[in-house]
Amino acid sequence: MVRSTGLAIVAGVIAGLAGWDGATAADRVHPTVVELFQSQGCSSCPPANANLLALADRPDLLALSWQVTYWDQLGWTDTFGKAAFTDRQRDYARAFGRDQVFTPEIVVNGRADVVGNRRDELEALISRADRGEGGPAIMLSGTGVTVSAAPSGAIVLLVRYDPHVIQVPIARGENGGRTLPHRNVVRDVALLGTSDGRTRSYALPAASRNGLRTAVLVQDGSGGAILGAAGD
Repeated sequence: MVRSTGLAIVAGVIAGLAGWDGATAADRVHPTVVELFQSQGCSSCPPANANLLALADRPDLLALSWQVTYWDQLGWTDTFGKAAFTDRQRDYARAFGRDQVFTPEIVVNGRADVVGNRRDELEALISRADRGEGGPAIMLSGTGVTVSAAPSGAIVLLVRYDPHVIQVPIARGENGGRTLPHRNVVRDVALLGTSDGRTRSYALPAASRNGLRTAVLVQDGSGGAILGAAGD
């Protein structure tokens, strides 16, 4: 079952994404950002999660799993869920002209979305929403990031995520009794600043825990198109 905050139900279960065959040239400098919004309490989310796991090693993609909180009241509190992650999904919903959110949702480059377990539609959207080689330049180091050529008003976000596969036993809720693998789970997100059109440098705060990777997203406002992305 797929649940929205308005209790809307969306059906759909499709097999996980097959591995990438390398036919598309990888672009590590301009990765396509693939964001999955899911919950451990959602029975339709595991196939979408399998899609994300299959995408995680593609060098031309930055795949991120955002665990939302509005399923928590139905018997299982997501172990990685945060209100800030739900807020990010709601920002996208408003940008897409909707008054509801749903799981599993995959947003590609902040430009369009698809039900996350629809394999063919996901692959087509990744191709269609490619940003190309334009956008701001992002230079990321261990302690800071420099962003140039970002338009005035663009926001610069710091994302910290766990690249390891984490097996989570689910005791209750729609997925009760299952153990679900998670990867590229976002643990922290922070606003580094807002562009004024000039080259800006930002200090990176220390990670909240060991083993996390860093990504920086330049976005056309909250819920807007992603203009640039870089990861360590």
